[in-house]
Formats: sequence, C-alpha cells, structure tokens
Amino acid sequence: MLALERGKKGSLVDKIVAAVTAMVAAKALRVGTRMPSVRQFAKCNGISTFTVVEAYDRLVTLGLLCSRRGSGYFVARQDLPPTLQPDALLPSPCAGGRGAVDALTPELYTGVSEALPAGTGWLPPEWYGEDTILDAVRQAMRIPANRLRGYGHPLGFAGLRQQLSSSLSDELFPVEPDQVLLTHGATHAFDLILRTLTRPGDTVFVEDPGYSNLLSLIRHHGCNVVGIPRDDRGLDLDALAAQARLVQPKLMFVNTVLQNPLGTSLSPAQAHRLLALAEQFDFWLVEDDIYRELAARGEASLAALDGLRRVIRVGSFSKTLSPVLRVGSICASASLLPELVRVKMLTGLTTSEVNERAVYHALTARPYRRMVEKLVAQLDAGRERSIEVLREVGMAPVARPRGGMFVSAGWDIAPTPTRNGRVIADQALRAGVLLAPNEFFMLRPSPTIWFRFNVAYTAEPLLRAFLRDAQRDGLRADGGQHG
Repeated sequence: MLALERGKKGSLVDKIVAAVTAMVAAKALRVGTRMPSVRQFAKCNGISTFTVVEAYDRLVTLGLLCSRRGSGYFVARQDLPPTLQPDALLPSPCAGGRGAVDALTPELYTGVSEALPAGTGWLPPEWYGEDTILDAVRQAMRIPANRLRGYGHPLGFAGLRQQLSSSLSDELFPVEPDQVLLTHGATHAFDLILRTLTRPGDTVFVEDPGYSNLLSLIRHHGCNVVGIPRDDRGLDLDALAAQARLVQPKLMFVNTVLQNPLGTSLSPAQAHRLLALAEQFDFWLVEDDIYRELAARGEASLAALDGLRRVIRVGSFSKTLSPVLRVGSICASASLLPELVRVKMLTGLTTSEVNERAVYHALTARPYRRMVEKLVAQLDAGRERSIEVLREVGMAPVARPRGGMFVSAGWDIAPTPTRNGRVIADQALRAGVLLAPNEFFMLRPSPTIWFRFNVAYTAEPLLRAFLRDAQRDGLRADGGQHG
C-alpha cells in the first residue's frame, strides 16, 4: 500500500510512478522483487486497474520494472540514472485545478473540457452534419411501444445489421446479417474479442505506435503485449515473423487503413504477407477498420482478402457520425460469432437499440453519402493546413498520412526524464490545450518528441502560440542544435 497524497495536483499514475521510483532508490524494493499483480495493487490502494496498468507500463518504459510472461512484474534495476529523480516524475501544480495528462484523462473523451482538444479523437459537431444526426436521433426516439419490452436482440438492431451487411457485401466482402454483432463502440468490441479468445498469459501483438487505450485493455486482461514497429512504410513484417517464432501470439490488432496515430495504410502486398504470417503462425487478426469511410476507395482490406476465416473486422460510426452514439460492430465467421454473443450477454446483455436505430436512420438518410464526402474534403484541407502550421513551429510529420483526421508530428529532440512528451502535454494542459504525446501510443522509447494532432484544431492561435513557446524552450535546453 502506497501513501498516495490524493489532494495534491497530478494524476494517480504519476504519483505511483514517483512512489515506486523512490522505493527503488531507497532500496526498499530490490532487483528481482515481484510486484503485486495489477488487481492486487488496485484493490490494496483503492484505485482502478487501468491506473495500475498505466503506471506499471510507465515504470517498464523507464527501465525500473520488467514484465515476465505468466509471472507478472519484477524490479529490473537498483541504480537510477542521475536524471531520474523521483521528484522530477511528479508534475508541478497545475493552474486552474487541471492535473497531469495520461492516456485515460477524462478530458480527452468527454468533450466538455474548456481546453482546446488538439489531441483528441473527435471533430467539431458542425463537421459531422448536425442536422442529419439530430433528425436521425429524433426518428429513433419514435421507437414502437412494443419494443419497450425486453432488452433487445443480443446481436443488435436487425435493421442496422441488415444495412451493414448490404453495404459491406457491396463494397468489400460478402457477409450475412447474422455475422454482424453490434457493440458499444470499437473499444467494447476489442474487449469482447479479448474476453472470448484470450486467457491470462497469452501474447497479443499490436502496432507500435498504435491505439493507446488498447494497450491498457490488453494488459487488463492479463495478456502480454508485444509491439510490432509501424512507420511511414507500414508494418515491419520481418520483425513480426521473428517475434512470432519466439512467442506464439494468440491474436494481433491492426489498423489496415488510416492507422491511428500515423494516418498511413498498408499496401496490398503487405496485407497479403500479413495474412500469410497469420496462417503460418496460427493467430487471429483483428482488423480495426473504423476509418475506412474516410479513406479512398480500393485500399487493402484484410477481411475482404481473408473472407472472415482468420480475420475479425471491427467497425464504428464515431468518426463519420458522432462518438456520442456509441455504436460499433464486429463481423466474424459464423462459427465464432455465437461465442462472441455469449460473452456480450454475460458482460452486459444487449446494446442500446435507440442508439442503433439512430445510426440506422442516419446511414439510410439521403444526405449521408454527401455528408461523408464533405467531411473527407474538410479533413483533406485540414490535414494540409496542419502540416504547414506544424512546420512553422519546427515540427515535421512522423509519417505522411494518406487521409483521415490525424497528423503525428514532432521535433528532432531526444526526450529526457524532465523534458518529454508527457511533460510538455502537462504544460499544455495548464495553458488550456489538450495534447496527446507519443508516450500514449508507443511501447518502445521514442528517439524524438512527437504528438498526435487532430487536424480540425491545429490552426487555432492558442495551440500555435504554445508550440512556438515549447519549441523555443526545447531549443534553449538543447543548445540550439536542432530545428
């Protein structure tokens, strides 16, 4: 049990990291000491398991802990680098009552914060086509009285499943309505898949960098996470093959199209080889396909190439309609879907038919296709503008995005314990800007400092002013050697 001073500013994750670091420095925790399990630590300190996972992940990145498959976390070193002082790991008091940023900071998801959402995953409401969405919600609320009995169908609203089946069959691959399972968004879909296909100690491959919440979710299920490098050229499939020979993965999560956070897409050749490796080493592929409607037609689709034999496709409507509707989908083989349905019912029975009806009415409304085309055009313009704005403050893209809502960019400055993406994000929050630093998305240390930017907000003067100041401070600290 740690003496966590909850009244002080700063996140619980930062406080845990600082406390454990101090114990290592004082030799109260010696090399080889086994740390409590995530659940034990959370229960003993009265905190969430997500907080513990994030803290352990940070300590592994710092080199203080190591993770052993099936055994847990252990103290990895006794000596601390001179720059890694426990006090430096805690943020300074935040003005206006704001705390430190981590990957599960509520302000990154709620949409009610006054801070500029420069690193968030949603767009301004006017970009989505407010009238179409509000009209769809009004129609959904006219639900027939006889549908107010019961909990709804376990698979989800039949009309929406039929609509998804028809559109996917026309554009990508044949799929029956009974192969479509509706969920509370993509993250709920990932959780159901992990609950169904993995057990504690299993190995799960992810992209590195990749979707931030997924890393914590996998660890929450007791699985070992292995990152496969992804960059401007796509996935490092040679590294994937080498890792698969060392550890037998149970499944891999992959963004084929407009990957979060890089905005890149896999080539058809890479998609074919990835499927061949999955076949060779016998693991499932979970295709996170939530950005496909924002991409150009003809991009590679693992589900289309595989026919849902080894691929499970996850979709969502949060990027083309509104994240507040919380509707996602899983497309899987007829043999796998019944088990996914069983797990869905065990953990939450059914999903909201009202939300699913609203999505159905929006998708089948005449303006929907034009609305998506307009959204893509706005994103294209915003993306080019963002790259130019970021270049003005000395930031270069980590990868050239092919489309979508994100540009990841940064400075050619090596991070240190006192100046890194997290520290700068904390400073930004105090200045009224929400940033998403590279540490949220990466398992391995990054050689530079970079952030994921939402293209809808990069032109805001507040963000530009903060980045100019941060660039100047970084150059001063670095001796002016980098641009």
